[in-house]
Amino acid sequence: MGAGTEPDGSSRSDEEWERFLRESVAGGTDAPKEPSARARDVANRLRAEPGRGVEAWRSYTPGRPKRRTGWYVAGLLASLVLLAVALVPGRAMDLFAGDDADSPPSAPETARPTQAPPAEAAQRPTRDKPFRGSPAASWGSGAAGITVPKARAVGWMSAAEVERALARSQDFIVASGLDRGVLRGERPEKAIALINPHQKDVQGLLKTAFRTPSEKNDPLLLFSRFKPSRTQLVGDVVKTRGRLTYREGERGALQVTADVTFVYPVTRADTGGDDDEIVRTIVRRELVLNWDDPDKVITEPGTFSIVSYKYDMTNGGCGAPTGYLTPPFGTDPPSDEAGTEVDPYDHSAPVGRDDSSGDKCRKATRS
Repeated sequence: MGAGTEPDGSSRSDEEWERFLRESVAGGTDAPKEPSARARDVANRLRAEPGRGVEAWRSYTPGRPKRRTGWYVAGLLASLVLLAVALVPGRAMDLFAGDDADSPPSAPETARPTQAPPAEAAQRPTRDKPFRGSPAASWGSGAAGITVPKARAVGWMSAAEVERALARSQDFIVASGLDRGVLRGERPEKAIALINPHQKDVQGLLKTAFRTPSEKNDPLLLFSRFKPSRTQLVGDVVKTRGRLTYREGERGALQVTADVTFVYPVTRADTGGDDDEIVRTIVRRELVLNWDDPDKVITEPGTFSIVSYKYDMTNGGCGAPTGYLTPPFGTDPPSDEAGTEVDPYDHSAPVGRDDSSGDKCRKATRS
């Protein structure tokens, strides 16, 4: 039987029914003398509970929520994962990254590290996973591995101008160390366009370095290049890790320092099998760039002056400069020079090689 239906089939509205109930409880003169059985039952219950009104009877009270046991299970699993990461970080990373060459870094580099990254399990790189067994496997890919700080006003530049200068500084790093054409030996026109054309010493280097490379004028001082007839990049990813920092320089210039390491997986250009030898060439560059006030220094809009450049290189070749990185493959003749053993992933010290240092082989303790 419906809430608003009489025994004889007639229908009453909710308002009439509620009025009838109130009058039945209060004993009103207009109440029917013989209400229905349902009405009598409701009236008796209302008289027995004088503090309970009709609205309370019609109101909605939420039920007690069911226990969400799924959340407890998920929380337990998360706790176990965190415990595994704390106890065995390298193994735990493999569980999630799956040794994926495109895995992003766990955290950006915002300051110089105090120690080298932990050793990885020795694993042979493959064409599908060229960074396997290397700390670079968890680094950022390309520009994503370069940390750019938040901009604030410095010297003659507003915060917005500093932000643009930082972006263009990163553009130079990308154009000089990540551009696929430049890596294949092409002239780095995009990068060169960002250098102050009035800086005579650097323009002199650029004029001769690509034609007659020498110890003093070597394009590798600023750019990463491989000879395509000899060396082929493996895959489409170059791993990077590093950061930009900035401060006020001389004459109010914005001085940007870039400290970035590049890891290039390469193989011989004349092979194409899955079992090819893969070598990782590792280059760390430190550049200091001045965005000068045009009222104090002769410059062109959108360009910077290079204050200094340094780089460390391992698995990049020895001997007289050729203008190209020359990774040592297994069948290459051994070098006559006794190289210094270095960990190319230890960035706790400043870059040790600059444009005036002698040419020395550097043997990587790992790659």
